[in-house]
Amino acid sequence: MAARRRTSSVTNSENPPPAITENRPTTVSSPEDFRLAPPKLSVIFVISSLLCSLYLYLLCFHYNVDDELKRPILINAGLSLVGFFVTLKLIPVAARYVLRRNMFGFDINKRGTPQGEVKVPESLGIVVGIVFLIVAIIFQFFNFTEDSLWLVEYNAALASICFMILLGFVDDVLDVPWRVKLLLPSFATLPLLMAYAGHTTIVIPKPLVSYVGLEILDLGRIYKLYMALLAVFCTNSINIHAGLNGLEIGQTVVIAAAILIHNVMQIGASVDSEIRQAHAFSIYLTQPLMATSLAMLAFNWYPSAVFVGDTYTVFAGMTMAVVGILGHFSETLLIFFLPQVLNFLLSLPQLAGIVKCPRHRLPKFDPATGLLTGTKDGTLVNVYLRIFGRKSEKSLCIHLLVFQALACAFCFLLRHFLAGWYK
Repeated sequence: MAARRRTSSVTNSENPPPAITENRPTTVSSPEDFRLAPPKLSVIFVISSLLCSLYLYLLCFHYNVDDELKRPILINAGLSLVGFFVTLKLIPVAARYVLRRNMFGFDINKRGTPQGEVKVPESLGIVVGIVFLIVAIIFQFFNFTEDSLWLVEYNAALASICFMILLGFVDDVLDVPWRVKLLLPSFATLPLLMAYAGHTTIVIPKPLVSYVGLEILDLGRIYKLYMALLAVFCTNSINIHAGLNGLEIGQTVVIAAAILIHNVMQIGASVDSEIRQAHAFSIYLTQPLMATSLAMLAFNWYPSAVFVGDTYTVFAGMTMAVVGILGHFSETLLIFFLPQVLNFLLSLPQLAGIVKCPRHRLPKFDPATGLLTGTKDGTLVNVYLRIFGRKSEKSLCIHLLVFQALACAFCFLLRHFLAGWYK
């Protein structure tokens, strides 16, 4: 979901168009005349410096990471950097193509202003997804051999992510009802579930061992059900915590940075080669995700020149679910997703049909002041505005991203204080 009003040549009977349907003038007469605003590279430089500096310090200086692991991680980082620049170049090209197919929207949070009358290209998340897959596939040449134990799971992970990109793009084109969206990740996880050969056990928290009578519990097939449910949650939670320029991608890069820091900390602290390889595996997929997402954020930061569409949100959620599952840190991942969990709980009455759910659960925009006011809809965006008062869209997005970063920091503190006692 994004802060947009979709315009297409096909109307979905289960998703009626919004109340405002008048023809709007636009500043674009044809796709050929379209000129995309330049990327906000200075903003990306600041964000990437804040998020990546600690990770690079831990990887290169703080921990004595074996060259056998550090080398492929750095190669992957180099390929990811190439992916960043390729994504930057492809987005303006793809924007013109989607406009030709009338895949654009109007920014609802700017309605009543000149910016609200501009056609904004939509579904540009397909560019991020394609570049991500190409980088991840090319990386296999540098790291995996034909008899590699991780090759099957790596390709299964890419198959699940690719499947989710396809389904997300189908949703952008056909405007699939949200009840169907909930089921789509279940199908996309099938390649991963079928190829998964890792453990299906969980470690019982030490305070509960005396009650359960076991230190390790084998869940068997129930563990795979848990994996599928985690993928469904991560995929949809990014999608519903949205509606502001830069929020979807912003929360993704913050969580991705936390995942990278967590992985390198576990690699540095562990002596078990299997655990170290699992966390390195997670890094191999997270670095391309972060690099390509930062390139998209350069165009999606306020004021947004493109919309990412559901293609990006479901792709990002599935990728993070995959790295959490195969890296064996799903509990930590859920704490990183704390704002998304809170947003889901706030949204549950409307999603369950207990409370009336409008098509766009967005704040109310005042064109005279340029400020957003929270509505009664159950989203974290609206609740934050109701508690802290009216804010501009850019300011609100920054506040929510800071909250996301604080949630990730809380996770690291929690793991530190519970280490040795909880597990």
